[in-house]
Amino acid sequence: MKDGDIDYSEIPEQGKDFFEEAVFWAGNKQQISLRLDPDVLMFFKEQGRGYQTRINQGLRRYMNVAGEPVRPKMRTPRRARARSRTSKRAR
Repeated sequence: MKDGDIDYSEIPEQGKDFFEEAVFWAGNKQQISLRLDPDVLMFFKEQGRGYQTRINQGLRRYMNVAGEPVRPKMRTPRRARARSRTSKRAR
């Protein structure tokens, strides 16, 4: 469809309420490896294309409900902690 074929008179005006509920885009997404329970993954995949976006939206909603950034304590894997206690020569 060309721009000249669009009837702009049918498009409603966007009021203040529309922009108050607009979603903030946080920038480029990061690729990670995430382990999910099989039933959780199937729930999202069964809804069709865009399941990763829906998972992201669910996590964002959780962030908003939590009311503050959720930052768990940094944990070092057990193997890394055990290695850090030994000297370099012992390795």
